[in-house]
Amino acid sequence: MLDPNFIRSVVILCEHDENGTVGLVLNQPSNLQVKDVVENMPDVDFPLYIGGPVGIESIQFIHKCGDRLSGGVALGDGISWGGNFEALILLLENKEIDKDEIKFFMGYSGWTEGQLESELKDNTWMVSNDFNPDIVFVHDEENLWKEAVVNLGPKYAHVAQFPQNPMWN
Repeated sequence: MLDPNFIRSVVILCEHDENGTVGLVLNQPSNLQVKDVVENMPDVDFPLYIGGPVGIESIQFIHKCGDRLSGGVALGDGISWGGNFEALILLLENKEIDKDEIKFFMGYSGWTEGQLESELKDNTWMVSNDFNPDIVFVHDEENLWKEAVVNLGPKYAHVAQFPQNPMWN
């Protein structure tokens, strides 16, 4: 992928239908905390990630707190996208959510109708529906990418050892 927004990116897809696709880049941290950009956010030290180049003025979040936070879209394996934001604020104020249960994002990644299918046809992406759900909430971005690639199986595992720029080899 030559697009700088997606170099060594791990993306979780949140929505896919006939109108297009929405996903979040899991391993592109910003230099900000969520409390730096969200008004009335409790004083929590939760990093803010760059979910993608689209809608960077919006805040997205995924979590594994479905038992405590309603209104989210179930993504599978106990992971949800979004939810009742007022309830989220209360849970954070009461310290009922840990860093390893939630990730916040500025913006998202979006594909128009048929765009992602075309990119998949061109082998632009490596795809897996079988992954360890805990990897989604890892805060070690480089190792997250490597673990995601290794989890694709032996066909791709060696790619995890490649330098980001082949000229560095």
